[in-house]
Amino acid sequence: MTGSTGADVVDQAASGPASGRPPRRWVWLGGLLSVGMVATIILQLGGATTEVLAAISRLPPLVWPALLLLYLIQPLSDFAIFRRLWSMPLAGFETLLRKNVINEVVLGYSGEAYLYVWARRAASVIAEPLAAIKDANIVSALLGNLLTLVLAAVSATQLRDMDFARRMGPALWSGIIPLAISLGVLLWGRRVFSLRLSQLAYVSLVCCLRLGIWTALTILVWRLAMPEVRSGVWVVLLAIRYLISRIPLISNKELVFGNLMLLLLGAHSNVAVLLAALALVTLVLHLSVIVGLGVLDLARSLRRASGASVVNAGGVHDY
Repeated sequence: MTGSTGADVVDQAASGPASGRPPRRWVWLGGLLSVGMVATIILQLGGATTEVLAAISRLPPLVWPALLLLYLIQPLSDFAIFRRLWSMPLAGFETLLRKNVINEVVLGYSGEAYLYVWARRAASVIAEPLAAIKDANIVSALLGNLLTLVLAAVSATQLRDMDFARRMGPALWSGIIPLAISLGVLLWGRRVFSLRLSQLAYVSLVCCLRLGIWTALTILVWRLAMPEVRSGVWVVLLAIRYLISRIPLISNKELVFGNLMLLLLGAHSNVAVLLAALALVTLVLHLSVIVGLGVLDLARSLRRASGASVVNAGGVHDY
C-alpha cells in the first residue's frame, strides 16, 4: 500500500461506494450493536455489591491514571501495528477502541471481525487486510501463551494449593486449544504467516512491549491499591489472570477473573473484593467508550446533515 494518506483511509472506511456516506444497513447494525453492548454492561454493573462499590471509593488517586493507561495499552499497541502495516490514520484509533470493547463485551476475537469489515471498506487503500489481522493475532497469541506458561510454571505450587485446576474444570482444559494451535504455528510457521519477516518482527516487538507494560501496570495498580499484600501473591493472581485469558470464546474476562477470585478467596477477602472492584471499573470504561463514540458519531451525522442542507439551500438560491 503506497501513495495513500490517512484522509483516504478515513474517507474510504467511512463512506459508502456511491452515496459518500455509510450504507443504511451498516448504520443500523452498528447502532444495534452499540445498544446491545450498553444494555449488557448496565446489567452487569447492576450486580455490584455495596462492598465492591466501597472498595472503588477507597482506591488511591494514583490508581486512576494507571488504570486508564492499562485500559489503553491494547488499542495503542494495535494502532502502532496497523499504523505501520496500513498507514492507519489517527481517526482509526476510534475503530480500535470499539474493537477492544467488542472483544471484551461480546466475544473474544469478534472485535477482529469488526476491524476486518472496517478495513474492507477501505479496500482500495488497505491491501489484504485479513492477512495483517490474522498474523498480528497469531503473533500476539503465541507470545501471550508463552508468558502464560512461564507464569503458570512459576506459580505451580500455589495454584495446586488453591486447587485451581479442579475448580476451573473443563473451562481450563479448553485453554489447551490455543496452546495446541500455537505449537502448530511454530511447526508450520512459513505456511501460516502472510506478512514479510520484517513486518512480523515489528509486530512481535510491539506485542512484547504490550505484554510487558500490561503486566507491569497490572501489578502496579494492585500494589498501589493494597501495598500490604506480598508481591508473590500478585504473581500468582497474575498467572490466574493470564490462564483465564487463554480460555477461548468467553467475554468480560476481567469480570470472570474478579468473580473467580471471590469464589477462590472468599466473598469477604480484601484482595478478592479489590479485583472485583477493578473489574467493575473496567466495565465503566467500556461503557464510557461506547457512549462517548456514539455521541461523537451522532454529532458528525448532524454536522453532515446540516452541511447538506446548506448546500441544497445554496443551490436553490443560485437557480
